[in-house]
Amino acid sequence: MLRHRVVRLVRPLPPQQPPPPHYNASHIQAQQRAEQERREKLRRLAMAPTDKNIPDGVEDICIGDGVARYRELQEVERTLDATMMRKKLDAADTVNHSRTRRYGTMRIWISNTAENQPWQSSGMDADAFDFDTGNAASYTVKIQGRLLDGDSDMGLGEDDEEEQAEGEKDADAMEDDSAEPTKSTPPQKPKVFSQFFSSITIDVDRAKSLQPDNFTQIVWNRAESPANAKDFSELVFKRKSDENINITINLQPLVPDRAERFRLSKGLSELLDTDEADRAEVMMGIWEYARANHLQQDDDERKFACDANLKALFGQDMFFFPQLPSLLKPHLMTLPPIQLPYTIRVDKEYISPSPDSGVPPSRPTIYDVPVLLDDPLHQLVQNLLRPRDAVETLEQIRAIDEQIVLVMGAVAQSKAKHAFLTSMSKDPVSFVKRWLSSQKRDLEVILGEATRGGGEDASGPEWHAGGGEGVWQSEVAKESVALWLARQGVKGH
Repeated sequence: MLRHRVVRLVRPLPPQQPPPPHYNASHIQAQQRAEQERREKLRRLAMAPTDKNIPDGVEDICIGDGVARYRELQEVERTLDATMMRKKLDAADTVNHSRTRRYGTMRIWISNTAENQPWQSSGMDADAFDFDTGNAASYTVKIQGRLLDGDSDMGLGEDDEEEQAEGEKDADAMEDDSAEPTKSTPPQKPKVFSQFFSSITIDVDRAKSLQPDNFTQIVWNRAESPANAKDFSELVFKRKSDENINITINLQPLVPDRAERFRLSKGLSELLDTDEADRAEVMMGIWEYARANHLQQDDDERKFACDANLKALFGQDMFFFPQLPSLLKPHLMTLPPIQLPYTIRVDKEYISPSPDSGVPPSRPTIYDVPVLLDDPLHQLVQNLLRPRDAVETLEQIRAIDEQIVLVMGAVAQSKAKHAFLTSMSKDPVSFVKRWLSSQKRDLEVILGEATRGGGEDASGPEWHAGGGEGVWQSEVAKESVALWLARQGVKGH
């Protein structure tokens, strides 16, 4: 049997504002250190090497076809990543733009009991009023809901005794949370009563001054419900009264995993030939209507002329497509809730009828309400796009990528060593001279003593030429000479 959670609505306490936190110097310093550590970590991550490409020229010094096979694997990886990303986007787009809707039937039982009514007290007239506030007359309303199976009866069936007995069995099972499932019980449903509605409002058809507690409305809102009372299959509330009262139960449907749907204005519904739609469907309908009637302007594809229907709808001769959401806002209204009328009866004929009548006590009123079900394809696609082990898989891929980057760095260093040793083996004398000159130049640059213009040994022909066009007459040479004389302490140069 299904296990259910019961929600009892009570008068909420006024919210208490927490005191503002007190920060001292140590807290501020700790926050500053944490912020510095976070920035340092981000800086290190940004500076970490990410090159996984094998250096050019390695294939000439390697034995075998390892380099070519590695590059082939890289190309396969890029193709596979692109294909997977395209398939994911196609699947997500198909699910998000799917117009297929599955509806089910929610069967709702509404009943009430009464306590301390005048007719229940011994020796008291049924028409008398009890002035004892400590023993005030009250009633308790119970609203239960269960999603029917696909092959179940979809009628109201209030006169069907078998259906009534089945409803009573389900109600008793809902009250017993400790009941163990048996072979005859239906399989557990993934969603319960409250998960199909965004809000439940109960309006009392009675003046507030006549209510003992001055409450004429009871509201449950999914966004405002506490965390431990989100999902329930039974809603119970208790109030004081010794008279029959008419109430209206308003159920606002919840659209699962889809955009909010609206009721369209009269003009927009006639234009699109539908009474309700979501925002994307309305914009697509306006787009298709404008294209079919050749209203798009040639000078600007975003600009559309308004025919008689659109002019009556928007009140202007033309519009730009990016302006469409603001133009449609007055024509999109919230869908009305599902209204279930019910009379709370506290009379003896309803609460405790005679056994000869054959009517059970507190006979519930049964409604069958259509509800929108989840799209099984949407959940399947979500599992494919974001599997449970996606985080662990990405961590493994990241660790392997880091190892590949380190290996490619080691390969680049080995290639540089190989080029160094190969060049030295071909002409050791010239190589050592060039290498020593390069090292000397690097030391001069590090020490700030580099005064030569780029020829490490100053043996080029440009250093021997004179004249105004020579190296010695350049501004760099003059500045270098002046700097050298200043270091030597020479005056009057």
